[in-house]
Amino acid sequence: MAKNKTVETELSVEDYINNIPDEKRQKDIRELVQVFEETSGFSPKMWGEAIIGFGSYHYKYASGHEGDAPLAGLSNRVAQISIYVYPEDELREKLLVELGKVKSAKACIYIKKLEDINVDVLKKIVKNSVDNIKKIYG
Repeated sequence: MAKNKTVETELSVEDYINNIPDEKRQKDIRELVQVFEETSGFSPKMWGEAIIGFGSYHYKYASGHEGDAPLAGLSNRVAQISIYVYPEDELREKLLVELGKVKSAKACIYIKKLEDINVDVLKKIVKNSVDNIKKIYG
């Protein structure tokens, strides 16, 4: 079975942020790290080379595939900031509408810049995601 590429590493979160070429994006990522840390209660850690994760959980699928993943995370991408969360289905759509100018996939929210979103709603999403994953995976 293939090994997961995205695992917790000893890479520096600070170095990762400092290497973002756009100063405005650096500032947004720093503020998001603070929001995630305060809301999740976990310190930021690098997962792979490009994901800042908070907390962790172990999953195992019916297929036998298993591994560890962050409870919540974020990453600077070329076109946007990716936010990795897994809120409860019944709250997901409501909170996404309240969040602001975003695009989303099942466990990912994409934002262009921090001022496009309501940070208080993001805090609700992160908290609900952490609680939801703990409920599912223990």
